[in-house]
Amino acid sequence: MLDKQTLFEKIEQNYSPSLDTIKGAAETLKDVVNHTPLSKNLNLSERYNCTILLKREDLQIVRSYKIRGAFNKISSLGPKQTENGIVCASAGNHAQGVAYSCRAAGIHGTIFMPVTTPQQKVKQVQMFGREFVTIELVGDSFDEAYEESIKFAEKNGSPFIHPFDDEKVIEGQGTIALEILEQAKEKIDYLLLPVGGGGLASGVGSVFKKLSPETKIIGIEPAGAPSMSDAFQNNHVTILDEIDNFVDGAAVKQAGRQTFEICKNVLDKMVTVDEGAICTTILSLYNEDAIVVEPAGAMSITALNLFKDEIAGKNVVCLLSGSNNDITRTEEIKERSLLYEGLKHYFIIRFPQRAGALKQFVNNVLGPDDDIAYFEYSKKTSREKGPAVVGIEITSKDEFVPLITRMEHNGFIYEYLNDKPTLFQYLI
Repeated sequence: MLDKQTLFEKIEQNYSPSLDTIKGAAETLKDVVNHTPLSKNLNLSERYNCTILLKREDLQIVRSYKIRGAFNKISSLGPKQTENGIVCASAGNHAQGVAYSCRAAGIHGTIFMPVTTPQQKVKQVQMFGREFVTIELVGDSFDEAYEESIKFAEKNGSPFIHPFDDEKVIEGQGTIALEILEQAKEKIDYLLLPVGGGGLASGVGSVFKKLSPETKIIGIEPAGAPSMSDAFQNNHVTILDEIDNFVDGAAVKQAGRQTFEICKNVLDKMVTVDEGAICTTILSLYNEDAIVVEPAGAMSITALNLFKDEIAGKNVVCLLSGSNNDITRTEEIKERSLLYEGLKHYFIIRFPQRAGALKQFVNNVLGPDDDIAYFEYSKKTSREKGPAVVGIEITSKDEFVPLITRMEHNGFIYEYLNDKPTLFQYLI
């Protein structure tokens, strides 16, 4: 496996995007990208007693902001540079931007994506690129796909289109800031940005520091992949041993070296949000506002609760980075949300060795609004006389203690699984 230190030594250090280069990127992109709306969200504004403005990059041409950086980078390459095609690695959104750009430029691209990439994103990449792209599914994470793509690029002499740690990519993403500042009618007090590798935050943050230095800029990562947060804490880029790939658009083991150097100067704070809380946001946005976002696209709104006291009465912009969500993930999103909210609980219950034990459990233990959402006997031939894995949904987290009390009062022996992640993941 290639040493990441060696890979990143090629990247120019001490780079900071200028307003002129970002304005130049905006000129390059003017006939390509949508100028996405900056719209007030009434539900969130009322909830947090402030003005919440959503920058809707989920409505972008490839349903994420990634087209900006990808197109700006590929447009900067000459015919001789692209005669062997281009290469990229992506968890999905960058790949779509690259695929679209390859087709527009008439050049071939080989796109490496993790095997875990939602099928919806894989199909979108093929749709945008058509015959101009070849998709290689490799590894279980972005980082593993990235390693293979670098080897392929070096072997074939093809330019590598980095998803975040590249000057032209950073400048392309920075064009979002120019739009926000042009669209905003009042000064912006807070800007909340999702962070994966840091390309978006680097570009947008750099513009704001120059044109709106009073704006407090917050970077948000998933709790299961805090690569930039770790870099901030350690004051240098490090590689995480393990990550949770659920927030596929922001789950990277290592933040960019270039982007870290920029982000530490333009971001006022880095925070993380739980994947379960992100799921709650996804469901809430859909149910309340008919807005479809992917997990990474929900992070900025999820983080609002962390700042609810200090943002009261302020103008806050949340960037919705993408809407490439696979409908087959809906059940997992709902499950993670219920677990996070304390509304779904799993047990191994050892039913008493007598007939009617299950009926007693239903009648005497479950509350009037409780629901058995999962039930599986470990002994298929001994129903009502053996242990079972039981998942129970409750309507309020305050109902959990009464549920436990009724279970113990009726003599049911149980083992709680929610706080045993290893056993929980094996059984459920």
